[in-house]
Amino acid sequence: MNRPRYSIVAPVFNEEETLPEFYRRTRAVMDTLDGPCELILVFDGSRDRSPEIGDQLRAQDPRVKLIKFARNFGHQIAITAGIDYAEGDAVIIIDSDLQDPPEVIPRLIEKWKEGYQVVYAQRAKRAGETAFKLITAALFYRLIRRLASIDIPPDTGDFRLIDRRVVLALRQMREHHRFMRGLSVWVGFKQTGILYDRAERFAGHTQYPLRKMVRFALDAITSFSHVPLQLVTTLGFLVSLLALLAIPIVIVLRLVLGFDFLGGQASTLIAVLFMGGVQLISLGILGEYLGRIYDEVKQRPLYIVAEAPPKPPVVEEP
Repeated sequence: MNRPRYSIVAPVFNEEETLPEFYRRTRAVMDTLDGPCELILVFDGSRDRSPEIGDQLRAQDPRVKLIKFARNFGHQIAITAGIDYAEGDAVIIIDSDLQDPPEVIPRLIEKWKEGYQVVYAQRAKRAGETAFKLITAALFYRLIRRLASIDIPPDTGDFRLIDRRVVLALRQMREHHRFMRGLSVWVGFKQTGILYDRAERFAGHTQYPLRKMVRFALDAITSFSHVPLQLVTTLGFLVSLLALLAIPIVIVLRLVLGFDFLGGQASTLIAVLFMGGVQLISLGILGEYLGRIYDEVKQRPLYIVAEAPPKPPVVEEP
Protein backbone atom coordinates (compact mmCIF):
# COMPACT_ATOMS: atom_id res chain seq x y z
CA MET A 1 0.00 0.00 0.00
CA ASN A 2 1.21 3.51 -0.84
CA ARG A 3 2.02 5.90 1.97
CA PRO A 4 -1.39 6.98 3.29
CA ARG A 5 -2.61 10.52 2.96
CA TYR A 6 -5.01 10.09 5.86
CA SER A 7 -4.42 8.23 9.13
CA ILE A 8 -7.41 7.56 11.40
CA VAL A 9 -6.36 6.79 14.98
CA ALA A 10 -8.89 5.11 17.28
CA PRO A 11 -8.16 3.95 20.86
CA VAL A 12 -9.99 0.73 21.75
CA PHE A 13 -10.74 -0.51 25.26
CA ASN A 14 -13.31 -3.29 25.71
CA GLU A 15 -15.37 -2.37 22.61
CA GLU A 16 -16.20 -5.82 21.23
CA GLU A 17 -19.85 -4.84 20.68
CA THR A 18 -19.04 -1.58 18.96
CA LEU A 19 -15.87 -2.31 16.99
CA PRO A 20 -17.44 -4.10 13.96
CA GLU A 21 -19.94 -1.27 13.44
CA PHE A 22 -17.25 1.35 13.98
CA TYR A 23 -15.11 -0.31 11.31
CA ARG A 24 -18.05 -0.58 8.89
CA ARG A 25 -18.91 3.10 9.15
CA THR A 26 -15.27 4.23 9.12
CA ARG A 27 -14.49 2.06 6.09
CA ALA A 28 -17.43 3.63 4.25
CA VAL A 29 -15.92 7.07 4.93
CA MET A 30 -12.39 5.98 3.93
CA ASP A 31 -13.71 4.67 0.62
CA THR A 32 -14.93 8.17 -0.28
CA LEU A 33 -11.72 10.06 0.57
CA ASP A 34 -9.36 11.41 -2.08
CA GLY A 35 -6.28 9.44 -1.13
CA PRO A 36 -4.95 6.29 0.52
CA CYS A 37 -6.03 5.77 4.12
CA GLU A 38 -4.99 3.76 7.14
CA LEU A 39 -7.03 2.92 10.21
CA ILE A 40 -4.87 2.51 13.32
CA LEU A 41 -6.65 0.69 16.15
CA VAL A 42 -4.81 1.05 19.46
CA PHE A 43 -5.86 -1.70 21.88
CA ASP A 44 -5.30 -0.33 25.37
CA GLY A 45 -5.14 -3.61 27.29
CA SER A 46 -8.66 -4.73 26.35
CA ARG A 47 -9.93 -7.68 28.37
CA ASP A 48 -12.73 -8.70 25.99
CA ARG A 49 -12.68 -9.99 22.39
CA SER A 50 -11.75 -6.61 20.89
CA PRO A 51 -8.18 -7.67 19.91
CA GLU A 52 -9.48 -10.84 18.19
CA ILE A 53 -12.01 -8.76 16.26
CA GLY A 54 -9.18 -6.43 15.30
CA ASP A 55 -7.22 -9.40 13.92
CA GLN A 56 -10.20 -10.33 11.75
CA LEU A 57 -10.55 -6.79 10.44
CA ARG A 58 -6.84 -6.61 9.60
CA ALA A 59 -7.07 -9.93 7.73
CA GLN A 60 -9.84 -8.62 5.47
CA ASP A 61 -8.58 -5.05 5.02
CA PRO A 62 -4.86 -4.21 4.66
CA ARG A 63 -5.59 -0.60 5.58
CA VAL A 64 -6.22 -1.68 9.18
CA LYS A 65 -3.17 -1.54 11.47
CA LEU A 66 -3.16 -2.82 15.04
CA ILE A 67 -1.20 -1.61 18.05
CA LYS A 68 -1.64 -3.80 21.10
CA PHE A 69 -0.40 -2.62 24.47
CA ALA A 70 1.10 -5.04 26.97
CA ARG A 71 -1.38 -3.67 29.53
CA ASN A 72 -3.77 -0.76 30.02
CA PHE A 73 -1.90 2.55 29.85
CA GLY A 74 -4.86 4.90 29.46
CA HIS A 75 -6.81 6.69 26.75
CA GLN A 76 -4.41 9.63 26.30
CA ILE A 77 -1.41 7.33 26.01
CA ALA A 78 -3.28 5.26 23.40
CA ILE A 79 -3.83 8.41 21.35
CA THR A 80 -0.12 9.17 21.70
CA ALA A 81 0.84 5.73 20.38
CA GLY A 82 -1.47 6.15 17.40
CA ILE A 83 0.15 9.48 16.59
CA ASP A 84 3.61 7.92 16.94
CA TYR A 85 2.77 5.24 14.35
CA ALA A 86 0.63 7.34 11.97
CA GLU A 87 2.11 7.98 8.51
CA GLY A 88 -0.57 10.17 6.94
CA ASP A 89 -0.33 13.81 5.95
CA ALA A 90 -3.45 14.38 8.06
CA VAL A 91 -4.15 12.39 11.24
CA ILE A 92 -7.72 12.12 12.53
CA ILE A 93 -8.20 11.15 16.18
CA ILE A 94 -11.57 9.59 16.98
CA ASP A 95 -12.99 7.38 19.73
CA SER A 96 -14.18 3.92 18.73
CA ASP A 97 -17.41 4.01 20.77
CA LEU A 98 -19.24 5.81 17.92
CA GLN A 99 -20.16 8.81 20.05
CA ASP A 100 -18.01 10.73 17.59
CA PRO A 101 -19.57 9.92 14.19
CA PRO A 102 -17.02 8.90 11.51
CA GLU A 103 -19.24 10.66 8.98
CA VAL A 104 -17.95 14.00 10.34
CA ILE A 105 -14.39 13.21 9.16
CA PRO A 106 -14.87 14.66 5.62
CA ARG A 107 -15.87 17.99 7.20
CA LEU A 108 -12.62 18.03 9.18
CA ILE A 109 -10.70 17.32 5.98
CA GLU A 110 -12.44 20.18 4.15
CA LYS A 111 -11.12 22.65 6.72
CA TRP A 112 -7.65 21.08 6.50
CA LYS A 113 -7.65 21.63 2.74
CA GLU A 114 -8.47 25.29 3.40
CA GLY A 115 -5.12 25.58 5.18
CA TYR A 116 -5.94 24.86 8.82
CA GLN A 117 -3.47 22.57 10.60
CA VAL A 118 -5.61 21.67 13.63
CA VAL A 119 -9.34 21.18 13.10
CA TYR A 120 -11.21 20.28 16.29
CA ALA A 121 -14.78 19.01 16.47
CA GLN A 122 -16.88 21.07 18.90
CA ARG A 123 -19.96 19.47 20.43
CA ALA A 124 -23.21 21.30 19.75
CA LYS A 125 -25.30 18.55 21.38
CA ARG A 126 -24.42 15.58 23.61
CA ALA A 127 -27.00 12.81 23.30
CA GLY A 128 -27.50 10.08 25.89
CA GLU A 129 -25.57 11.70 28.73
CA THR A 130 -26.84 12.31 32.25
CA ALA A 131 -27.48 15.75 33.67
CA PHE A 132 -24.57 15.20 36.08
CA LYS A 133 -22.19 14.45 33.22
CA LEU A 134 -23.36 17.47 31.22
CA ILE A 135 -23.02 19.83 34.20
CA THR A 136 -19.60 18.55 35.28
CA ALA A 137 -18.32 18.64 31.67
CA ALA A 138 -19.49 22.24 31.26
CA LEU A 139 -17.85 23.22 34.55
CA PHE A 140 -14.61 21.46 33.61
CA TYR A 141 -14.21 23.23 30.26
CA ARG A 142 -14.95 26.61 31.76
CA LEU A 143 -12.64 26.00 34.71
CA ILE A 144 -9.73 24.86 32.52
CA ARG A 145 -10.18 27.92 30.28
CA ARG A 146 -9.86 30.18 33.32
CA LEU A 147 -6.94 28.35 34.90
CA ALA A 148 -4.89 27.19 31.93
CA SER A 149 -2.17 29.20 30.24
CA ILE A 150 -3.66 28.28 26.84
CA ASP A 151 -7.07 28.93 25.30
CA ILE A 152 -8.71 25.48 25.09
CA PRO A 153 -11.99 25.65 23.11
CA PRO A 154 -15.02 24.68 25.23
CA ASP A 155 -16.96 21.47 24.62
CA THR A 156 -14.23 19.83 22.57
CA GLY A 157 -12.89 16.32 23.06
CA ASP A 158 -10.06 14.50 21.37
CA PHE A 159 -11.99 14.20 18.09
CA ARG A 160 -9.91 16.34 15.72
CA LEU A 161 -7.66 16.42 12.68
CA ILE A 162 -4.01 17.37 13.00
CA ASP A 163 -1.62 18.14 10.19
CA ARG A 164 1.68 16.32 9.68
CA ARG A 165 3.65 19.25 11.08
CA VAL A 166 1.57 19.16 14.26
CA VAL A 167 2.14 15.40 14.48
CA LEU A 168 5.91 15.90 14.36
CA ALA A 169 5.67 18.57 17.07
CA LEU A 170 3.55 16.36 19.34
CA ARG A 171 5.97 13.46 18.97
CA GLN A 172 8.62 15.54 20.69
CA MET A 173 6.49 15.85 23.85
CA ARG A 174 6.94 12.77 26.04
CA GLU A 175 5.38 13.88 29.33
CA HIS A 176 3.56 11.09 31.17
CA HIS A 177 0.46 12.89 32.45
CA ARG A 178 -0.96 13.86 29.09
CA PHE A 179 -3.86 16.08 28.11
CA MET A 180 -3.75 15.70 24.34
CA ARG A 181 -6.40 18.25 23.45
CA GLY A 182 -4.39 20.79 25.46
CA LEU A 183 -1.11 19.81 23.82
CA SER A 184 -2.61 20.15 20.35
CA VAL A 185 -3.60 23.72 21.24
CA TRP A 186 -0.26 24.51 22.93
CA VAL A 187 1.77 23.75 19.80
CA GLY A 188 0.02 26.59 17.99
CA PHE A 189 -0.34 26.56 14.19
CA LYS A 190 -3.51 27.60 12.38
CA GLN A 191 -6.57 26.18 14.15
CA THR A 192 -10.32 26.18 13.70
CA GLY A 193 -13.35 24.14 14.73
CA ILE A 194 -16.54 22.68 13.36
CA LEU A 195 -19.80 22.00 15.19
CA TYR A 196 -21.30 18.51 15.34
CA ASP A 197 -23.86 16.56 17.35
CA ARG A 198 -22.28 13.94 19.60
CA ALA A 199 -24.17 10.67 19.48
CA GLU A 200 -25.13 8.24 22.22
CA ARG A 201 -22.90 5.23 22.81
CA PHE A 202 -23.66 2.50 20.26
CA ALA A 203 -23.29 -0.27 22.88
CA GLY A 204 -21.72 -1.01 26.23
CA HIS A 205 -21.08 1.52 28.97
CA THR A 206 -18.76 4.45 29.47
CA GLN A 207 -15.09 3.75 30.11
CA TYR A 208 -14.77 7.04 32.01
CA PRO A 209 -16.28 6.67 35.52
CA LEU A 210 -16.18 9.54 38.00
CA ARG A 211 -12.78 8.50 39.38
CA LYS A 212 -11.16 8.67 35.93
CA MET A 213 -12.89 11.96 35.18
CA VAL A 214 -11.45 13.53 38.34
CA ARG A 215 -7.96 12.22 37.55
CA PHE A 216 -8.28 13.49 33.97
CA ALA A 217 -9.28 16.94 35.23
CA LEU A 218 -6.29 17.01 37.61
CA ASP A 219 -3.95 16.06 34.76
CA ALA A 220 -5.39 18.83 32.59
CA ILE A 221 -5.09 21.51 35.27
CA THR A 222 -1.63 20.57 36.54
CA SER A 223 -0.27 20.20 32.99
CA PHE A 224 -1.20 23.71 31.89
CA SER A 225 -1.64 25.82 35.01
CA HIS A 226 0.29 26.99 38.07
CA VAL A 227 -2.81 28.64 39.51
CA PRO A 228 -3.35 25.98 42.25
CA LEU A 229 0.15 26.66 43.56
CA GLN A 230 -0.50 30.40 43.45
CA LEU A 231 -3.77 29.87 45.33
CA VAL A 232 -1.88 28.06 48.09
CA THR A 233 0.45 31.05 48.45
CA THR A 234 -2.48 33.47 48.46
CA LEU A 235 -4.32 31.41 51.07
CA GLY A 236 -1.22 31.39 53.26
CA PHE A 237 -0.97 35.18 53.10
CA LEU A 238 -4.69 35.58 53.87
CA VAL A 239 -4.53 33.30 56.91
CA SER A 240 -1.42 35.13 58.15
CA LEU A 241 -3.13 38.48 57.64
CA LEU A 242 -6.20 37.25 59.51
CA ALA A 243 -4.00 36.19 62.43
CA LEU A 244 -2.19 39.56 62.49
CA LEU A 245 -5.49 41.43 62.51
CA ALA A 246 -6.88 39.18 65.24
CA ILE A 247 -4.00 39.80 67.67
CA PRO A 248 -4.74 43.50 68.45
CA ILE A 249 -8.49 42.85 68.42
CA VAL A 250 -8.13 40.10 71.03
CA ILE A 251 -5.85 42.30 73.16
CA VAL A 252 -8.33 45.19 73.12
CA LEU A 253 -11.31 42.93 73.88
CA ARG A 254 -9.50 41.17 76.70
CA LEU A 255 -7.59 43.96 78.44
CA VAL A 256 -9.67 47.05 77.66
CA LEU A 257 -13.24 45.78 77.47
CA GLY A 258 -12.84 42.73 79.67
CA PHE A 259 -14.42 40.26 77.23
CA ASP A 260 -13.12 36.70 77.25
CA PHE A 261 -15.48 35.04 74.78
CA LEU A 262 -12.56 33.77 72.67
CA GLY A 263 -11.05 31.75 75.46
CA GLY A 264 -11.50 28.07 76.21
CA GLN A 265 -10.83 24.80 74.44
CA ALA A 266 -13.49 25.19 71.74
CA SER A 267 -11.89 28.22 70.10
CA THR A 268 -8.44 26.63 70.33
CA LEU A 269 -9.72 23.42 68.73
CA ILE A 270 -11.41 25.34 65.90
CA ALA A 271 -8.23 27.32 65.19
CA VAL A 272 -6.08 24.17 65.18
CA LEU A 273 -8.49 22.29 62.89
CA PHE A 274 -8.69 25.26 60.52
CA MET A 275 -4.94 25.61 60.25
CA GLY A 276 -4.52 21.83 59.95
CA GLY A 277 -7.01 21.76 57.08
CA VAL A 278 -5.24 24.59 55.28
CA GLN A 279 -1.89 22.85 55.68
CA LEU A 280 -3.20 19.48 54.45
CA ILE A 281 -4.84 21.06 51.40
CA SER A 282 -1.63 22.91 50.63
CA LEU A 283 0.44 19.76 50.99
CA GLY A 284 -1.99 17.88 48.75
CA ILE A 285 -1.69 20.44 45.95
CA LEU A 286 2.08 20.47 46.27
CA GLY A 287 2.07 16.67 46.28
CA GLU A 288 0.16 16.54 42.98
CA TYR A 289 2.84 18.60 41.26
CA LEU A 290 5.68 16.80 43.03
CA GLY A 291 4.26 13.40 41.99
CA ARG A 292 4.26 14.47 38.37
CA ILE A 293 7.86 15.62 38.63
CA TYR A 294 8.75 12.22 40.13
CA ASP A 295 7.05 10.40 37.22
CA GLU A 296 8.99 12.45 34.68
CA VAL A 297 12.35 11.95 36.44
CA LYS A 298 11.99 8.15 36.24
CA GLN A 299 11.98 8.45 32.42
CA ARG A 300 9.99 5.28 31.87
CA PRO A 301 8.53 4.75 28.38
CA LEU A 302 5.00 6.05 27.89
CA TYR A 303 3.75 2.62 26.83
CA ILE A 304 4.89 -0.94 26.20
CA VAL A 305 3.81 -2.50 22.92
CA ALA A 306 3.05 -6.19 22.65
CA GLU A 307 2.30 -6.07 18.90
CA ALA A 308 2.53 -3.26 16.35
CA PRO A 309 3.47 -2.51 12.72
CA PRO A 310 6.89 -1.03 11.92
CA LYS A 311 7.24 2.41 13.47
CA PRO A 312 7.89 5.43 11.22
CA PRO A 313 11.23 7.22 11.66
CA VAL A 314 11.42 9.33 14.82
CA VAL A 315 12.90 12.34 13.01
CA GLU A 316 11.16 13.49 9.85
CA GLU A 317 11.24 16.67 7.84
CA PRO A 318 7.87 18.49 7.76
